[in-house]
Amino acid sequence: MDLVSIITVNFNQPQATIELLNALKKHDSFNFELILVDNASDENHEATFKNIFPSLTFIRSKVNLGFAGGNNLGINVAKGNYIFLLNNDTEIPNNCLSTLVAQFEEDKNIGLLSPLILYYDDKSIIQYAGYTPLNYLTARNAQIGQYEKNIGQYGHITNETGFCHGAAVMCRKEDLEKAGLMDENYFLYYEELDWCEKFKKIGKTINFTGKTFIYHKESISVGKESAIKTYFITRNRMLFIRKNTSFLNTLFFSIYYIFIACPKLILSNLLKGKSALAVWVVKAIVWNLTHQKNSKNLGFKIK
Repeated sequence: MDLVSIITVNFNQPQATIELLNALKKHDSFNFELILVDNASDENHEATFKNIFPSLTFIRSKVNLGFAGGNNLGINVAKGNYIFLLNNDTEIPNNCLSTLVAQFEEDKNIGLLSPLILYYDDKSIIQYAGYTPLNYLTARNAQIGQYEKNIGQYGHITNETGFCHGAAVMCRKEDLEKAGLMDENYFLYYEELDWCEKFKKIGKTINFTGKTFIYHKESISVGKESAIKTYFITRNRMLFIRKNTSFLNTLFFSIYYIFIACPKLILSNLLKGKSALAVWVVKAIVWNLTHQKNSKNLGFKIK
């Protein structure tokens, strides 16, 4: 049986991580290793985590490396034929790993694969059933199925999609070694979209399957509207376009983004009385304008 390396990252969320570990204890019928990366949390809960899951591989980073960097630490020690990045604020059913691996066995072209994602607070509501293709001039697309009632409408689907979802995404180790690790320059948000682009460049497809699912406790980390979320989503949307499109596309996007999209966002925050968030939008634009060097070569190789 193929070995799956499940990698999850903890940053100051011990309770969410404990709940995940307890849930994964029920999956002993499938061959997997569990790698937990602690991203320089304020407290070290290694003993607690290992008491729950004794075979756990625990890695504690000295600094917070963000979502991409934390997962990369885990990937570098993973022994599995398959790598499964799984948010610590999730739960998975018993058949999840075997179903995902089966999809890879059926289709050798699949590079990255995400399952159906349901909201944990209301398990009948869909969060993710794939993404529509991205408009690279505006960096806009849509999340398929979001807020729909789950009545099995995606239950038999495995198809190509715009992008996978960072909360739960699997790949073959051999494909990952060709595509490369996540770009740590993103730190938070858009890193999985950039990763999808890397897999496309080696001739692999990006897929969604509704044949299995996870539950996601959305926005435990940063909240629905916060300075860190506003800054990194705004900053990384522009970074993603700079890295993955032509000079001409980047130019047209930048004009639209700097003079239309971001001013609208700033005005919206000001009208809501959230001037602090408006400042972070400006900081995100400034970061891109002052970090031009090597913007096309920010990826990291597997050590």
